[in-house]
Amino acid sequence: MQLPAILLIALTSLTLPALAAEYSCPDLGQAGPVNSCPGEEELRYTYTGFCSDNSKVYGKETDACPRYEDYRAMKNTVLWESQDGAFSGYVSCNMQPEQLAGVRASSMQVVKQGTLTKLVCSYPRGIRLSLRTKGSCTIQDSPACAADTSACRAICD
Repeated sequence: MQLPAILLIALTSLTLPALAAEYSCPDLGQAGPVNSCPGEEELRYTYTGFCSDNSKVYGKETDACPRYEDYRAMKNTVLWESQDGAFSGYVSCNMQPEQLAGVRASSMQVVKQGTLTKLVCSYPRGIRLSLRTKGSCTIQDSPACAADTSACRAICD
């Protein structure tokens, strides 16, 4: 028996709810930089602009401005992404990708920031990669996750 065309069109135009996806912290050995690190000339140029007397226009004082070395440590970073592009975060340009192979996450947490939910994976050396979503995320089996970060899984919709 065939469905009338109108009923078929109505059924195909229904919006289905988004399916939940399971996430675990990405392997840093499989992640990598999205672009290149800033050069020394670019860092010196932005230091002069950011930390000059005109920096008061930005409305904030920062501890990184008294010394160029402090500013360089703060800004000499590059955006990294997980292999699937779901997680991203800034990593120091002083670290080479081969140094991070085999580095495992030390924690996973869900952070609400307004209407945004971030699933944050923290790694040694201050590295954090985050998945950002408008949906909600829940860490599955939190006690197991706290005991062994390789067991951390989150469901996000």
